[in-house]
Amino acid sequence: MLSIGQMSKACSVTVKTLRHYDKIGLLCPCAVEESSGYRYYSEEQIPTMLLISRLKRYGFSLSDIQELLALPDNWDLHRHLKFQKLHLEAQRQELTAVIQEMESHLHEFERTGDIMSYQEKYEITLAKSPQLTLLTSRQVMSVEEFGTYYSRLYQRIINEHLTSSGLTLAIYHDEEFDHLHTDIEIGVEILEADKADRIIPSTLCATAVHKGPYSSLSEAYGKITEWISTTGYQIAGAPFEIYRKNAFQHIPVEEWETEIFFPVKKAE
Repeated sequence: MLSIGQMSKACSVTVKTLRHYDKIGLLCPCAVEESSGYRYYSEEQIPTMLLISRLKRYGFSLSDIQELLALPDNWDLHRHLKFQKLHLEAQRQELTAVIQEMESHLHEFERTGDIMSYQEKYEITLAKSPQLTLLTSRQVMSVEEFGTYYSRLYQRIINEHLTSSGLTLAIYHDEEFDHLHTDIEIGVEILEADKADRIIPSTLCATAVHKGPYSSLSEAYGKITEWISTTGYQIAGAPFEIYRKNAFQHIPVEEWETEIFFPVKKAE
């Protein structure tokens, strides 16, 4: 048996962390002394604690880790790890693209003296969006959690023997945007309309194509919003993004393509 201090040293985690893990039910001591409240751990719990630390380094949240530890089969965990690896590689690619974007922005400013010249790259069009037959998952989440919820949708596709078209999207339901806490509905298009969670009908939209990392998507949003306000239209629904080309197709970040749709109607 190990005291909480010994467990802390053995696994290189703080006592405060071990107490927090006990409180949330992630890693509970095997025994608690009634008179003193001292916590004791077994040597057999060391590998679990070390796995928790490793999963944290991989970018999983504590709630994610709790679900991963409860998986009945290590091959299920293996699948989640592979998906997270793709997610981290996408983040690395995006950071590289942001640095390249900065270099281009600096060069363009030095050439033209116009710090805003990059905003002129978007062509806004008025068009009908495609009808979309979707499996969806909606919750308040951070953008970084997309991978977790997409993974669950793809698991549903496997479990329910459905057919994905390969198209993925995200719908932003909040009026305000918070990178860490936003009402987002992610979706995967499937071919079986009778099994869909929802079908989004074709609707009139102001749309633009953004090329490159997601970190600069706000520039396209700003340009579309400006276009809507100056052309006699108004926003008539939640904007959504369709990811035409993305990291899961193993292409460079600068080649990613995101099509942005703002449902609109004629201003009253």
